[in-house]
Amino acid sequence: MAKTVTPGAISIMRSTPSPDSSGDVPDIVVQVLDLKSTGSRNRFMFTANDGKMKLKGILPSNVESEILSGSIQNLGLIRILHYTLNDIPNKSDKYLVVNKCEAVSPALEMEIGSDGGDLDSGIMLKKLKQENEANSDGKIEESGILLKPKQEVEVENQAKTGAGVLLKPKQEMVAKSAAQIVHEQSRNMAPAARLAMTRRVHPLVSLNPYQGSWTIKVRVTSKGNMRTYRNARGEGCVFNVELTDEDGTQIQATMFNDAARKFYDKLEMGKVYYISRGSLKVANKQFKTVQNDYEMTLNENSEVEEASSEASFVPETKFNFVPIDMLGPHVNGKELIDVIGVVQSVSPTMSIRRKSNNDIIPKRDITIADETKKTVVVSLWNDLATTVGQELLDSSDQSPIVAIKSLRVGDFQGVSLSTISRSVVKVNPETPEAEKLRSWFDSEGKGSSMDSVGSGITASSRNGSRSMYSDRVFLSHFTSNPSLGDDKPAFFSVRAYVSFIKPDQTMWYRACKTCNKKVTEAIGSGYWCEGCQKNDEGCSLRYIMVAKVSDPSGEAWLSTFNEEAEHIIGCPADELNQLRSQENEENPYQLKLKQATWVPHLFRVSVAQHEYMGEKRQRLTVRGIAPVDFAAESRFLLEEITKEKASQ
Repeated sequence: MAKTVTPGAISIMRSTPSPDSSGDVPDIVVQVLDLKSTGSRNRFMFTANDGKMKLKGILPSNVESEILSGSIQNLGLIRILHYTLNDIPNKSDKYLVVNKCEAVSPALEMEIGSDGGDLDSGIMLKKLKQENEANSDGKIEESGILLKPKQEVEVENQAKTGAGVLLKPKQEMVAKSAAQIVHEQSRNMAPAARLAMTRRVHPLVSLNPYQGSWTIKVRVTSKGNMRTYRNARGEGCVFNVELTDEDGTQIQATMFNDAARKFYDKLEMGKVYYISRGSLKVANKQFKTVQNDYEMTLNENSEVEEASSEASFVPETKFNFVPIDMLGPHVNGKELIDVIGVVQSVSPTMSIRRKSNNDIIPKRDITIADETKKTVVVSLWNDLATTVGQELLDSSDQSPIVAIKSLRVGDFQGVSLSTISRSVVKVNPETPEAEKLRSWFDSEGKGSSMDSVGSGITASSRNGSRSMYSDRVFLSHFTSNPSLGDDKPAFFSVRAYVSFIKPDQTMWYRACKTCNKKVTEAIGSGYWCEGCQKNDEGCSLRYIMVAKVSDPSGEAWLSTFNEEAEHIIGCPADELNQLRSQENEENPYQLKLKQATWVPHLFRVSVAQHEYMGEKRQRLTVRGIAPVDFAAESRFLLEEITKEKASQ
């Protein structure tokens, strides 16, 4: 077999990123470039070269002995027997993880593909071995490529500083912890030694749960608040940080109890640290906040040391801003978003009682606007309300610019934003987006009229117009599947008619005008709100209505809340209550309910299980409602017909 790289080897691997077995892998021979230790004593990074393209990767741990003995060398050739290509978050490139390989040739004289190097030397491995033994000087020259036996190459590589990487004897190849690295830096190591030391740091993309020791160099790009929890094992505390390395790869790290108390004050936003002695596990998709398949846990024995002299090497917090007028499709979604805007107003701090544990937490609302001439209310919670919120209140007359990362989008007042524990707020950031926004506001925006992004938005656009036409089912899909929604709520779309509304049901409840929670009649006069902890002279009525809906497949009862019920009835609950109190022959209350029936609607429905009298029952709840757009409905039906024909 010729001692040469496989033409187009990188392209072959890119076309088959995850072969099922070694038997599915074609003959792939590549040249090893930039061979270096990752910091773990048995892991090595390299760049695969096929003469035309290159790809960064990592070698399996079982080839350590071959690397230290010189069988696999920088500029040498290896045959890749099994591999996997991993995506690099936020980049279009891939990362090669070699699972199995074998040495093909020791180091060549030059990098293939550079300086006119020949891709096909035509020298066979067997012939190379025989001629190496026959030539006392150990050199073979053919087709313009100088090939050397591994003993001489190993000696020469150690003598040359510019040819590849110096591989040290095994006993010196030990991974350094974060504390050791920082300790050596504090002893004023020479630049060359420090550079060699930093090569031992693992990139985040190379980490996996099966590695032993590792050290990473990362910036803290997001830091959550310390939270307390209670479970069957007792009480505890926890907090999370998001870490970013110099390649832009991110990972979430979590610390519990002793580790949380140890590192909460030590890990500061924006600073760079060496971290070692942590553990990794597969990330829980329900709670993960970054694009990484794994999440990290640090315990009280983990090592975290600040690397103040190298802070500039790691990128700052990255934002992916969503224009305010494009927030509608994100309402009530799981995805967190980033926004930037000019502060229009700042409210005083409010105290809100948390329903779960009756704790009182601070809240402050700010209103921001952007170039779309739309405004939105952002609720700052906890420390952000008292620190950054106070700073914004003090400078509100100067219209500061805020960039906020990781916001949850809700449907209060149409569209609203709320911070969470890991949200990051930056006031007057020095970014191109902030400069552009400031220029617009000073020249045009200051005198423009602004509208709230939630005004005039229908339920269909708040929940995403596509959602009313995705997961479309008939009502029989619910009634024929009584176990639907058993594990977790399921969401579907339905087109149906409201066929009946019981007039004698409990149509509404008395609600607090401030927080919309249920109120009770206070002793003496007025109404008491447990949520706001205050007495008010008046209250408002909010719907909690049940309606029967029908479609060609059958019928079902749907539970509706205030906004959805108001859309069906056509008036607020207070107005319907006034009609109910009128006594005359026409009975305007029942007439209003009758007018609401046999009108088609598009419903977004959640299906969940609940227990009633010890028996599990299915509950269908309306999460969104919109009138039927017959043009859009026709397009949807035509698409369904086309799909049906294509499947036949």
